[in-house]
Amino acid sequence: MTCLYLCVDCGGTKTAAAVSDQHGNVVGRGTGGPSNITYLTVDEFITSVRMAILAALKDARRDIVELPVPRETESLFSAAWFGVSGADSPAAIAKVTPAISALLTIPVGPDLVVANDTHLLAAPVRMYPSINHAIAVIAGTGSITVSFKQEEGKIKELGRVGGWGWILGDEGGGYDVGREALRQLLMEEDLASVLGRPAPPSKLRDRILTKFNVPTVMEILGEVYHADPMGEITTHDLRSLSREKRISSLPPLVFVAAFEEDDWLAKRILQASAKQLADQVALHLRSGDGAATHGVRAQDAVISFGGSLVGNAKYRQIILDLLGERGHSFFQVHFIDDAAAVGATGLASSYKPSPV
Repeated sequence: MTCLYLCVDCGGTKTAAAVSDQHGNVVGRGTGGPSNITYLTVDEFITSVRMAILAALKDARRDIVELPVPRETESLFSAAWFGVSGADSPAAIAKVTPAISALLTIPVGPDLVVANDTHLLAAPVRMYPSINHAIAVIAGTGSITVSFKQEEGKIKELGRVGGWGWILGDEGGGYDVGREALRQLLMEEDLASVLGRPAPPSKLRDRILTKFNVPTVMEILGEVYHADPMGEITTHDLRSLSREKRISSLPPLVFVAAFEEDDWLAKRILQASAKQLADQVALHLRSGDGAATHGVRAQDAVISFGGSLVGNAKYRQIILDLLGERGHSFFQVHFIDDAAAVGATGLASSYKPSPV
């Protein structure tokens, strides 16, 4: 049987699966529904995962029509790697692992890796024989940073910072950028009232007022704190969104104002949010001998970014520049927009059969 390697990126919006052959060539792709295990039952999780894997398998092997495959006595896959959003504890991982094992006919063990989705961003460390450490930085709507070490072909988590969700954290992510934009806009308005002069002109200010459909900055507060919608939604304004999403929908306005219109306020906002994320990354790093046990030297590590916000190269560069100012320059920088494919390729290149 052809050796196949599976990687599945389980996210809050969708599930992405990629299958590679033994040479690391991606031979199948598929997608399914959301699979963040924080919000789903095991059955709902497996429904999304099965859909994505089956679609990827049909790309790789046209004879596959269902999963699990009844006639197969062994798994179709030599190994599988799952990066699961919401897998933040051993208990969360243990909740879904038996169902994944049954679906793939892979025994629970070294050939079936189920971990947090940040682990997929560590895959590039497998590309550099002299490098054994990686820092993963996810910044989409939320954010999290995790450090890793590769040992004997396996990627081991060293430490994590952040990932606390929008109420308690998500520094440098989409919600944080939106919140920082509103806070700085309101602070400028407060300062103008104290000094007795109008706030300086800002294209971002104008864009946000238009977005909230209000004539003055202070009226934004009423729109932000308006109760979450209930029942059937018949309007398409910001009040039709939850309070969280009203705020997390603002980063595109900030990015356009900062990077296309050179708006002073937007640039200051992104510097503030990026600094918070850089602060979290810096906690993983060391530059002297007195560092924590799990400290990583940037020059001996790969940093991998994933998520919609750090998909913007200019925002990503702000973070890297802030780290560089502290003396942290990485061996290599990656942005991963297809974590499942990178994971499948990395798994195939590093796989060593488990001892019988």
